[in-house]
Amino acid sequence: MKSTAVLFGAVSLVLSSVAMADLELAKKSGCLACHSVEKKVVGPAWKDVAAKYKGQADVKATLIEKVKKGGKGNWTEVTGGAPMPPYSPRVADADIAKLIDFVMGL
Repeated sequence: MKSTAVLFGAVSLVLSSVAMADLELAKKSGCLACHSVEKKVVGPAWKDVAAKYKGQADVKATLIEKVKKGGKGNWTEVTGGAPMPPYSPRVADADIAKLIDFVMGL
């Protein structure tokens, strides 16, 4: 039982450090100016994005394109019509993919 608790604690520590690295990447990339994990800022909360797209086929590729190219109309009821600016090439494609994985993992 004690070894299970230690293992759980170690896994939790690794996962929280991964999440912190992803949040640091989001901050560096400018994402936190309009988004947060738990609540709407200008754009939707990332937990709401994860819930909306959960289980949809090819969602990662779709969301990567949305982040790269920007756009509007998918969250009008939340954003009041404010567009999301394009993040490519300012943010590397690999970093955009990491951020999408983080958001969809919430």
